[in-house]
Amino acid sequence: MTEQRTLPRAFIVLVCAAGAVITLAGVREVASIIGPLLLALVLVVAVSPVRTMLQRRGAPGWLLVAVPLTIVLLVLLGMVAILTVSVAQLAGLAPAYTSQFNELVLEAQELAARLGVGTGQINQAIRSFDPGRIFSLLQGFITGLLAVFSSLILIIVLLLAMCLDAQAFSRILSSGASHRPKLIDALADFARNTRRYLVVSTIFGIICSALDVAVLWLLGVPLPLLWGVLALITNYIPNIGFVLGLLPPALLGLLEGGLQAMFSVIVAYMAINFVVQSLVQPKYLGDAVGLSTTVTFLSLIVWTFVLGPLGALLAIPLSLLTRALLIDSDPHGEWAAALISGKAPPDDSPGSESRTVNSEAVP
Repeated sequence: MTEQRTLPRAFIVLVCAAGAVITLAGVREVASIIGPLLLALVLVVAVSPVRTMLQRRGAPGWLLVAVPLTIVLLVLLGMVAILTVSVAQLAGLAPAYTSQFNELVLEAQELAARLGVGTGQINQAIRSFDPGRIFSLLQGFITGLLAVFSSLILIIVLLLAMCLDAQAFSRILSSGASHRPKLIDALADFARNTRRYLVVSTIFGIICSALDVAVLWLLGVPLPLLWGVLALITNYIPNIGFVLGLLPPALLGLLEGGLQAMFSVIVAYMAINFVVQSLVQPKYLGDAVGLSTTVTFLSLIVWTFVLGPLGALLAIPLSLLTRALLIDSDPHGEWAAALISGKAPPDDSPGSESRTVNSEAVP
């Protein structure tokens, strides 16, 4: 009887890590193609219930393609228009507040001198701070998104192709359920969780944006509609999206109305974010994400590094797709899925009950 030799687990881990690095590096090199492709895939998945509803009502084949494609194109063109206007407004915003910023610098230096800490290092740090850098970073982020949408023809072609193939692809998946049940279930979960994530995030993002616009308008902060749209866009960015949406209006509040206006903007944003996104939204989103806080943050870093600003917006859907293909489709992937989600899997093995009892008895 031949003895079977298994590879060391450390070797398997290193090979998998090396393969992941090589794959991500390759994806980054062709990000101009992969980015629009993944964006089109997520958008087609998002509107697939519309196609299903029309199919159940007996709509003709051309309508099954035309209606979802029209919805997606309207969303895309709307985002392009909003981002274009935002870049144009940001370009002329920072220079308009140069004098206010200089006055704030003088006040900060005087305050530091009164407190006895007016050292050369502090003055140099104050002088080196430029609010235009924040606007430049924000403008660079939006410009990066526009760079993706600049290949609008490629995105439209991909959307058209995916909409045409959606019905056939659905039949292929259904026919393969008996051969690859784990893979089919994983892809179905990915589509369902992605749609739920996008719908819930969009609804509550609109609510937060409307409240932010109302607060900024009452406080007299310039361009409240622009910052409301920015809050809606950054709502799709996990972990740091709230901070990105808060910085520009808080800085404008400081330049326009002083420290009181800035603190009012910060407190209002934090209150709205805490109530809507921390208390209410999780009850509707539930476990649709299925990613722990650490994995979510790491996925944001990785996908932003690979695909740029678009990777930050699509970090959650792309992580869900990666989990479906590599982990949820694996019959032995329960342990890895538990590590990613942060929730221990149910232990159905014999003796698990006795182990639980014994563990609870240990002080």
